[in-house]
Amino acid sequence: MPQIGYQWLSNTYGVVPMHPFAVQSEIGRVRSTATDGDICREVYPAAYRPAASLPDHLTFAFRHEGIHLEFLARLYSLESVRNELEAWIAREPTGAYARRACFFYEWLMPQPLSVPGASRGNYVDALSPDEFIVGSAINNPRWRVRDNLPGNRDFCPVIRRVDAVRRAEAYNLAAPLVELEADYGVDLIMRSAVWLTVKESRASFLIEHEQDNEDRIRRFAAVMESECGRHANPFDSDTLVALQRGILGQSALRYGIRRSPVYVGHVARYEPVVDYIAPHWQHIDAMLAGLSQFLERTARGAPIVRAAAASFGFVYVHPMADGNGRISRFLINDILRRDGAVPAPIILPVSATITHSTRDRAAYDKVLERFSRPLMKHYADQYTFGKSETAEDGVEYDLYFRAYDDALPSWRYPDLTAHVSYLADVIHATLTQEMRNEARFLHANDTARRAIKNFLEAPDNDLDSIIRSVLQNSNTISNSLRKRYPLLDERPELTAQIIQAISEAFADDPSP
Repeated sequence: MPQIGYQWLSNTYGVVPMHPFAVQSEIGRVRSTATDGDICREVYPAAYRPAASLPDHLTFAFRHEGIHLEFLARLYSLESVRNELEAWIAREPTGAYARRACFFYEWLMPQPLSVPGASRGNYVDALSPDEFIVGSAINNPRWRVRDNLPGNRDFCPVIRRVDAVRRAEAYNLAAPLVELEADYGVDLIMRSAVWLTVKESRASFLIEHEQDNEDRIRRFAAVMESECGRHANPFDSDTLVALQRGILGQSALRYGIRRSPVYVGHVARYEPVVDYIAPHWQHIDAMLAGLSQFLERTARGAPIVRAAAASFGFVYVHPMADGNGRISRFLINDILRRDGAVPAPIILPVSATITHSTRDRAAYDKVLERFSRPLMKHYADQYTFGKSETAEDGVEYDLYFRAYDDALPSWRYPDLTAHVSYLADVIHATLTQEMRNEARFLHANDTARRAIKNFLEAPDNDLDSIIRSVLQNSNTISNSLRKRYPLLDERPELTAQIIQAISEAFADDPSP
């Protein structure tokens, strides 16, 4: 069936985006809609067929398929398209779609069109607020368009307001916290916050297979506790370096914004496999400024949406010499804290949810691959390993990527729709499972302590050691515990009472 809209433009002008078109339209016998994964396939009867021209198919795309920034950036780079846009606005100087097309050209391209602007016509939105996450609107008088894009030319995430994103926008993070406080009390929730911060740190390192270094874990936990929500702009380079130093400590080889190539990969059969290549270092400062602009322009937006865009946008830019993954996960709690969605000192252990099971970890990898896999497939023949060289920041590298400029629109305008949905699910599981389990554990531990104190005098630290040992040894008193506390060997009736107290206290707790 004949393709129309963006697909027709792609075929006609030979422009293929890395991000697929979320809506793909064609002409058929009857009107129908079908979904194939993330792709919505629309069939229109012949009466909808646009004339075979850029203005008609771009108008159809704007009207029925939304705005695809990456594709427009690639399409508009063609000189012939520039000429057609100038001719179009000359014919329709007040046309809403012609004005939007010209606005997007000048928003995306470094040089303006060689035509007068629009002097008449009602202001129209650049993005439909019903279809996309938008930023605070700024009137563009040249084209009489309300610029409500949530970023800038150097970085602007695209987030479509599908049902899952709308649910994320409406999600009330306060409600599960209120329920936890009602069930377990404020004091216990505050006590659990300390351990949850360490738990988040430990799980964050587990994601990077570095979970065995307690100093690193405590250091990252201290940064989470002291730095979340404190900085005016988390994407300021000085702030990022300060966070990086706090996370890495004083013994890292390198600090600061990278000035060298970087890729994420693994080894298979002793050969390096490239999973993701990050943008050229010459664009990092501008992209970080774009992330800052996103936070500024969406300041009154939904916290989960903002946290997802900040975290995943940062990790795709991969701006630091080291510590990118940990900073990206720090940003989730940082945005939730600065938006007032999660009060201090609560830290949501989202990394613990991510690493809860093999399936959960695979889901995290899968959402990262929503961007990285199409990128690497699109540019599979554009990178090689060669002679080692030293970059200006002292990093030795041997990966050579030949398509930095061509890939730039992909990095600048990532579709983070699925990432918002994913983070909303993770946060919900964190609030209703991870944090509830921790509160339940502390409640059970307190109950066990009180029960044991009815027949045994001991400090809380010793009682906690006994409780932990009994739980870890399937409700038995281990030999090491008997050696540490000889009284347990001397008085067998105590061991039976201790085991009974712990068993009853933890009867309904799944965490042991």
